Amino acid sequence: MYWGKVIGTLLGAATLKPWLALLGLILGHQFDRGFARHSRDFDDAGVRAGQLPEAFTAALFQCMGHLAKVDGRVTEDEIRAARTVMQRLNLAPGAVRRAIANFEQGKAPAFPLLQTVRNLRKSALRRGDHRQLFVRLLLEVGLSKPRMRAAERKLVWQICGELDIGRVELAQLEAMLRAQKGFRQSPAGDADRDRVGAAYRALGVTPDSSNDEIKRAYRRLMNRNHPDKIAGDNPGAEALAKAEKRTREVRSAYELLKTRRTIR
Repeated sequence: MYWGKVIGTLLGAATLKPWLALLGLILGHQFDRGFARHSRDFDDAGVRAGQLPEAFTAALFQCMGHLAKVDGRVTEDEIRAARTVMQRLNLAPGAVRRAIANFEQGKAPAFPLLQTVRNLRKSALRRGDHRQLFVRLLLEVGLSKPRMRAAERKLVWQICGELDIGRVELAQLEAMLRAQKGFRQSPAGDADRDRVGAAYRALGVTPDSSNDEIKRAYRRLMNRNHPDKIAGDNPGAEALAKAEKRTREVRSAYELLKTRRTIR
Protein backbone atom coordinates (compact mmCIF):
# COMPACT_ATOMS: atom_id res chain seq x y z
CA MET A 1 0.00 0.00 0.00
CA TYR A 2 1.63 3.29 -1.11
CA TRP A 3 -1.16 5.65 -2.13
CA GLY A 4 -0.84 7.68 1.06
CA LYS A 5 2.79 8.53 0.25
CA VAL A 6 1.95 9.40 -3.36
CA ILE A 7 -1.00 11.64 -2.52
CA GLY A 8 0.74 13.26 0.45
CA THR A 9 3.83 14.09 -1.62
CA LEU A 10 1.80 15.49 -4.53
CA LEU A 11 -0.28 17.70 -2.25
CA GLY A 12 2.85 19.01 -0.59
CA ALA A 13 4.62 19.57 -3.92
CA ALA A 14 1.61 21.52 -5.19
CA THR A 15 2.49 24.26 -2.68
CA LEU A 16 5.95 24.58 -4.37
CA LYS A 17 7.54 24.24 -0.93
CA PRO A 18 9.96 21.29 -0.66
CA TRP A 19 9.52 20.96 3.09
CA LEU A 20 5.77 20.53 2.67
CA ALA A 21 6.35 17.83 0.05
CA LEU A 22 8.61 16.05 2.54
CA LEU A 23 5.99 16.46 5.26
CA GLY A 24 3.35 15.03 2.91
CA LEU A 25 5.58 12.04 2.22
CA ILE A 26 6.07 11.40 5.94
CA LEU A 27 2.37 11.75 6.76
CA GLY A 28 1.43 9.58 3.78
CA HIS A 29 3.87 6.92 4.96
CA GLN A 30 2.24 6.92 8.40
CA PHE A 31 -1.18 6.59 6.76
CA ASP A 32 -0.04 3.62 4.66
CA ARG A 33 1.44 1.88 7.70
CA GLY A 34 -1.79 2.38 9.61
CA PHE A 35 -3.84 1.11 6.68
CA ALA A 36 -1.82 -2.09 6.50
CA ARG A 37 -1.97 -2.56 10.28
CA HIS A 38 -5.75 -2.15 10.32
CA SER A 39 -6.06 -4.79 7.58
CA ARG A 40 -4.07 -7.27 9.66
CA ASP A 41 -5.72 -6.33 12.95
CA PHE A 42 -9.20 -6.79 11.55
CA ASP A 43 -8.33 -10.23 10.24
CA ASP A 44 -7.24 -11.16 13.77
CA ALA A 45 -10.34 -9.55 15.31
CA GLY A 46 -12.54 -11.41 12.85
CA VAL A 47 -11.19 -14.70 14.18
CA ARG A 48 -12.40 -13.66 17.61
CA ALA A 49 -15.74 -12.37 16.36
CA GLY A 50 -17.55 -15.48 17.60
CA GLN A 51 -16.38 -14.64 21.12
CA LEU A 52 -17.79 -11.11 21.19
CA PRO A 53 -20.09 -10.37 24.14
CA GLU A 54 -23.82 -10.07 23.51
CA ALA A 55 -23.69 -6.42 24.60
CA PHE A 56 -21.34 -5.75 21.66
CA THR A 57 -23.69 -7.17 19.02
CA ALA A 58 -26.77 -5.57 20.61
CA ALA A 59 -25.25 -2.09 20.55
CA LEU A 60 -23.69 -2.67 17.12
CA PHE A 61 -26.98 -3.44 15.39
CA GLN A 62 -28.81 -0.69 17.29
CA CYS A 63 -26.24 1.81 16.03
CA MET A 64 -26.46 0.31 12.53
CA GLY A 65 -30.21 0.83 12.53
CA HIS A 66 -29.79 4.42 13.68
CA LEU A 67 -27.13 5.10 11.05
CA ALA A 68 -29.26 3.58 8.30
CA LYS A 69 -32.29 5.67 9.28
CA VAL A 70 -30.57 8.98 9.99
CA ASP A 71 -31.03 10.19 6.39
CA GLY A 72 -34.73 9.34 6.54
CA ARG A 73 -34.87 6.01 4.68
CA VAL A 74 -33.34 2.58 5.16
CA THR A 75 -32.21 1.18 1.80
CA GLU A 76 -31.99 -2.41 0.59
CA ASP A 77 -28.20 -1.99 0.41
CA GLU A 78 -28.06 -1.11 4.10
CA ILE A 79 -30.28 -4.04 5.08
CA ARG A 80 -28.16 -6.38 2.96
CA ALA A 81 -24.96 -5.05 4.56
CA ALA A 82 -26.37 -5.56 8.07
CA ARG A 83 -27.32 -9.16 7.24
CA THR A 84 -23.84 -9.78 5.85
CA VAL A 85 -22.36 -8.65 9.16
CA MET A 86 -24.70 -11.04 11.02
CA GLN A 87 -23.40 -13.85 8.84
CA ARG A 88 -19.75 -12.92 9.34
CA LEU A 89 -20.21 -12.84 13.10
CA ASN A 90 -21.62 -16.38 12.86
CA LEU A 91 -24.76 -15.48 14.80
CA ALA A 92 -27.05 -18.37 15.69
CA PRO A 93 -30.70 -18.13 14.55
CA GLY A 94 -31.83 -16.75 17.92
CA ALA A 95 -29.03 -14.19 17.89
CA VAL A 96 -29.99 -13.16 14.35
CA ARG A 97 -33.55 -12.49 15.50
CA ARG A 98 -32.24 -10.38 18.38
CA ALA A 99 -29.92 -8.50 16.02
CA ILE A 100 -32.86 -7.68 13.72
CA ALA A 101 -34.85 -6.46 16.73
CA ASN A 102 -31.88 -4.33 17.82
CA PHE A 103 -31.63 -2.85 14.31
CA GLU A 104 -35.32 -1.88 14.49
CA GLN A 105 -34.84 -0.33 17.94
CA GLY A 106 -31.98 1.80 16.65
CA LYS A 107 -34.19 3.25 13.89
CA ALA A 108 -36.33 5.08 16.47
CA PRO A 109 -35.70 8.88 16.38
CA ALA A 110 -35.39 8.97 20.18
CA PHE A 111 -32.83 6.15 20.32
CA PRO A 112 -30.11 7.22 22.83
CA LEU A 113 -27.16 6.66 20.49
CA LEU A 114 -24.31 8.28 22.39
CA GLN A 115 -25.40 6.94 25.77
CA THR A 116 -25.57 3.46 24.27
CA VAL A 117 -22.00 3.78 22.96
CA ARG A 118 -20.78 5.14 26.31
CA ASN A 119 -22.37 2.29 28.23
CA LEU A 120 -20.93 -0.23 25.79
CA ARG A 121 -17.43 1.17 26.11
CA LYS A 122 -17.56 0.83 29.89
CA SER A 123 -18.82 -2.74 29.78
CA ALA A 124 -17.48 -4.42 26.66
CA LEU A 125 -15.23 -2.14 24.58
CA ARG A 126 -12.20 -1.68 26.75
CA ARG A 127 -9.85 -3.19 24.18
CA GLY A 128 -8.70 -1.03 21.30
CA ASP A 129 -9.12 -3.74 18.66
CA HIS A 130 -12.76 -4.23 19.67
CA ARG A 131 -13.41 -0.48 19.35
CA GLN A 132 -11.90 -0.57 15.85
CA LEU A 133 -13.94 -3.66 15.00
CA PHE A 134 -17.12 -1.90 16.15
CA VAL A 135 -16.50 1.10 13.90
CA ARG A 136 -15.33 -1.07 11.01
CA LEU A 137 -18.54 -3.13 11.07
CA LEU A 138 -20.63 0.01 11.44
CA LEU A 139 -18.93 1.54 8.40
CA GLU A 140 -19.85 -1.49 6.32
CA VAL A 141 -23.46 -0.32 6.53
CA GLY A 142 -22.57 3.35 6.09
CA LEU A 143 -20.54 2.65 2.94
CA SER A 144 -22.98 0.16 1.43
CA LYS A 145 -24.63 2.94 -0.62
CA PRO A 146 -22.92 4.83 -3.46
CA ARG A 147 -22.47 7.90 -1.24
CA MET A 148 -22.39 8.51 2.50
CA ARG A 149 -24.45 11.60 3.35
CA ALA A 150 -23.36 14.41 5.68
CA ALA A 151 -25.75 13.33 8.45
CA GLU A 152 -24.33 9.82 8.33
CA ARG A 153 -20.73 11.04 8.47
CA LYS A 154 -21.55 13.27 11.41
CA LEU A 155 -23.09 10.35 13.28
CA VAL A 156 -20.11 8.08 12.59
CA TRP A 157 -17.74 10.77 13.77
CA GLN A 158 -19.73 11.24 16.99
CA ILE A 159 -19.39 7.53 17.70
CA CYS A 160 -15.66 7.65 16.94
CA GLY A 161 -15.31 10.53 19.38
CA GLU A 162 -16.85 8.41 22.14
CA LEU A 163 -14.45 5.56 21.31
CA ASP A 164 -11.28 7.69 21.06
CA ILE A 165 -10.84 6.92 17.37
CA GLY A 166 -9.29 9.87 15.58
CA ARG A 167 -9.90 11.19 12.07
CA VAL A 168 -6.76 9.60 10.60
CA GLU A 169 -7.69 6.21 12.05
CA LEU A 170 -11.24 6.58 10.75
CA ALA A 171 -9.89 7.54 7.30
CA GLN A 172 -7.71 4.42 7.31
CA LEU A 173 -10.67 2.19 8.15
CA GLU A 174 -12.78 3.82 5.44
CA ALA A 175 -10.00 3.54 2.86
CA MET A 176 -9.59 -0.15 3.64
CA LEU A 177 -13.31 -0.78 3.22
CA ARG A 178 -13.50 1.19 -0.03
CA ALA A 179 -10.51 -0.73 -1.42
CA GLN A 180 -12.19 -4.03 -0.57
CA LYS A 181 -15.46 -2.84 -2.08
CA GLY A 182 -13.63 -1.82 -5.26
CA PHE A 183 -12.04 -5.26 -5.47
CA ARG A 184 -15.41 -6.99 -5.09
CA GLN A 185 -16.78 -4.91 -7.99
CA SER A 186 -13.80 -5.63 -10.26
CA PRO A 187 -13.35 -8.59 -12.65
CA ALA A 188 -11.06 -10.15 -10.05
CA GLY A 189 -13.83 -9.72 -7.50
CA ASP A 190 -16.28 -11.43 -9.86
CA ALA A 191 -13.89 -14.37 -10.19
CA ASP A 192 -13.51 -14.50 -6.43
CA ARG A 193 -17.29 -14.58 -5.95
CA ASP A 194 -17.50 -17.39 -8.47
CA ARG A 195 -14.93 -19.41 -6.48
CA VAL A 196 -16.83 -18.84 -3.24
CA GLY A 197 -20.13 -19.76 -4.87
CA ALA A 198 -18.59 -22.95 -6.26
CA ALA A 199 -17.32 -23.81 -2.77
CA TYR A 200 -20.83 -23.52 -1.31
CA ARG A 201 -22.20 -25.72 -4.08
CA ALA A 202 -19.43 -28.31 -3.63
CA LEU A 203 -20.46 -28.73 0.01
CA GLY A 204 -24.18 -28.65 -0.75
CA VAL A 205 -24.76 -25.59 1.46
CA THR A 206 -25.71 -21.93 0.91
CA PRO A 207 -24.31 -18.57 2.10
CA ASP A 208 -27.14 -18.52 4.66
CA SER A 209 -25.94 -21.77 6.24
CA SER A 210 -24.36 -21.46 9.67
CA ASN A 211 -20.72 -22.34 10.28
CA ASP A 212 -21.81 -25.45 12.19
CA GLU A 213 -23.93 -26.57 9.22
CA ILE A 214 -20.95 -26.10 6.90
CA LYS A 215 -18.71 -28.13 9.21
CA ARG A 216 -21.26 -30.94 9.38
CA ALA A 217 -21.63 -30.97 5.59
CA TYR A 218 -17.84 -31.15 5.19
CA ARG A 219 -17.49 -34.06 7.62
CA ARG A 220 -20.41 -35.92 6.06
CA LEU A 221 -18.98 -35.58 2.55
CA MET A 222 -15.48 -36.56 3.64
CA ASN A 223 -16.86 -39.60 5.41
CA ARG A 224 -18.81 -40.55 2.31
CA ASN A 225 -16.17 -39.91 -0.36
CA HIS A 226 -12.71 -40.40 1.13
CA PRO A 227 -10.88 -43.29 -0.56
CA ASP A 228 -10.05 -44.84 2.81
CA LYS A 229 -13.76 -44.98 3.64
CA ILE A 230 -14.71 -46.89 0.49
CA ALA A 231 -11.67 -49.17 0.43
CA GLY A 232 -13.61 -51.95 2.16
CA ASP A 233 -15.90 -52.23 -0.85
CA ASN A 234 -12.94 -53.11 -3.11
CA PRO A 235 -13.64 -50.30 -5.60
CA GLY A 236 -12.03 -50.27 -9.01
CA ALA A 237 -9.36 -47.82 -10.13
CA GLU A 238 -11.92 -45.54 -11.74
CA ALA A 239 -14.04 -45.37 -8.58
CA LEU A 240 -10.96 -44.64 -6.46
CA ALA A 241 -9.87 -41.85 -8.81
CA LYS A 242 -13.35 -40.35 -8.67
CA ALA A 243 -13.37 -40.54 -4.86
CA GLU A 244 -9.96 -38.88 -4.65
CA LYS A 245 -11.08 -36.07 -6.97
CA ARG A 246 -14.26 -35.50 -4.97
CA THR A 247 -12.30 -35.52 -1.70
CA ARG A 248 -9.91 -32.86 -3.02
CA GLU A 249 -12.86 -30.77 -4.19
CA VAL A 250 -14.62 -31.00 -0.82
CA ARG A 251 -11.45 -30.25 1.15
CA SER A 252 -10.55 -27.29 -1.07
CA ALA A 253 -14.08 -25.86 -0.80
CA TYR A 254 -14.10 -26.20 2.98
CA GLU A 255 -10.67 -24.57 3.38
CA LEU A 256 -11.83 -21.60 1.29
CA LEU A 257 -15.03 -21.11 3.31
CA LYS A 258 -13.18 -21.74 6.55
CA THR A 259 -10.90 -18.80 5.80
CA ARG A 260 -13.61 -16.47 4.51
CA ARG A 261 -16.04 -17.15 7.37
CA THR A 262 -13.41 -17.64 10.11
CA ILE A 263 -14.73 -21.14 10.85
CA ARG A 264 -12.87 -22.64 13.80
